[in-house]
Amino acid sequence: MDEPAARALPPLVLGLAADLVRSIDDGVRARGFDDLRPAHGFAFVRLAPDGATVGELAEHLGVTKQAASQMVEELVRKGYVERHPHPADARARLVVLTERGRACTRAADEAAADAVRPWRETLGEQRLHRLTADLAALGPSGRIRPVW
Repeated sequence: MDEPAARALPPLVLGLAADLVRSIDDGVRARGFDDLRPAHGFAFVRLAPDGATVGELAEHLGVTKQAASQMVEELVRKGYVERHPHPADARARLVVLTERGRACTRAADEAAADAVRPWRETLGEQRLHRLTADLAALGPSGRIRPVW
């Protein structure tokens, strides 16, 4: 790849990522979850399978435990998560999604599908599959930083 093309790629990828986050956020809001920020969605990704401690959530988000704890407090107040006793550590609490939190993750999945639909229309099915495979091969090497 020549130098100008190599310089052009990062802003294109970053801009596309920002557009994707914005589109998913808009879709989540349109589905009735208008009291959240995109950063909450990044937290839900970590909480969705089996829950997490505040420390695990902080590590996933790349924030301090204090910041993660404040986010958890906000999400508890809004009814998206609740704290349970940790099954393996009596000193820790497990933060898990409530039914409202799980409904929000389903809304985000639907919004994400809607967001990439124009990509399929622009690129076609085969090129979109190739792009997906190429991006998977490059693979994110670390956390996706939340957009606050």
